[in-house]
Amino acid sequence: MTRQPVDIRRPDAADREDWDRLWTQYLAFYETVLPAEIHESTWQRILAGQGDGPHGLIACIDGKPVGLVHYLFHVHGWRIEKVCYLQDLFTDPSARGHGVGRALIEAVYAIADANGTPSVYWMTQEFNATARRLYDEVATLTPFIKYQR
Repeated sequence: MTRQPVDIRRPDAADREDWDRLWTQYLAFYETVLPAEIHESTWQRILAGQGDGPHGLIACIDGKPVGLVHYLFHVHGWRIEKVCYLQDLFTDPSARGHGVGRALIEAVYAIADANGTPSVYWMTQEFNATARRLYDEVATLTPFIKYQR
């Protein structure tokens, strides 16, 4: 497979339909459906791109959006500087194998570095073997287990 160049950029209002398509596929992968008001609220906050976030990026191949990432910054009790949480990462199945996920992660790394926030972390489900192969190349697996109320 020939890899095509991946362009990463902030989304704009014209990306709404593509963003919705990608985020809905991402949520479906995790067997989740969210109400329309959460889609709208998340989209508006990403478009605003203010403060600690959430922020978002779109990955495009040949001008077509094929991936997304959402991230936010927050204070941390063990650090002086904030940390960056990479919350959502998705590549359309038709674009997998072209480096989209890696490009999105590296773009978040670059933004976090420019923000003085060198620590970037995320979670994935244990069964997400394909993504975990990439994550093992670009980050360090930690021994933490998530609990939630």
